[in-house]
Amino acid sequence: MSTTICQVMGFIVSSLGVAGCMVSTAMDMWSTQDLYDNPVTAVFQYQGLWRSCVRQSSGFTECRPYFTILGLPAMFQAVRALMIVGIVLGILGLLVCIFALKCVRIGSMEDSAKANMTLTSGIMFIIAGLCAITGVSVFANMLVTNFWMSTTNMYQGMQNVQNRYTFGSALFVGWVAGGLALTGGIMMCLACRGLIPEESRYKAVSYNASGRNISYRTGPYKVGSGYEPEMKSRKGAGYEEAARSEEGRRSYPSKYDYV
Repeated sequence: MSTTICQVMGFIVSSLGVAGCMVSTAMDMWSTQDLYDNPVTAVFQYQGLWRSCVRQSSGFTECRPYFTILGLPAMFQAVRALMIVGIVLGILGLLVCIFALKCVRIGSMEDSAKANMTLTSGIMFIIAGLCAITGVSVFANMLVTNFWMSTTNMYQGMQNVQNRYTFGSALFVGWVAGGLALTGGIMMCLACRGLIPEESRYKAVSYNASGRNISYRTGPYKVGSGYEPEMKSRKGAGYEEAARSEEGRRSYPSKYDYV
């Protein structure tokens, strides 16, 4: 029962993580304009992975997509690739996990096959969560670097040509979603151990005779009286020799037997 609960909870947590990665990737607020020095402004800018937007004080918002790919920074393109890989792996992991659930019966699928599928989906979720966390962290590092460079230029007396940007809400959504996907993958890997069929600890051992193989033939069962062992034990070796000689004489008749 605990294995089923762990598997179902891992599936639910991983589903939330993959959905959060998709939402974070589609959001436009990966970086927002820093309003610390200018709290009252008529224009508010924010950027995402796919487009940049400008919101005016009147409430009108205009967004413009990035029409170029080669013109974007290499780290920016790497963040895109990491988020897309995480989403693809998460979706594939969900499809595999649905068929691997213990409460779902498909034909005569054995528990060992479900255990392998559960482990596969768990590994996919872990990789998807790591991709999401890495992508968001790389983008956050870019923002921190650009922020402090702009701050240094501003304190040196230079004109603030470019606006400073800070963390957007999409970054926090991506961090939480990556953590959920990673946690769900670990739970799926733990549930895999409970699905593996237990092998018997005591295995049968075959014993062979150390000497030559001796074949036994069954003969007619002779019923004797209870006094035979005692009589044989009381009679010595001399009596046995006399009995053998007597049998020999009976088997070869002499000439006096025909007179």
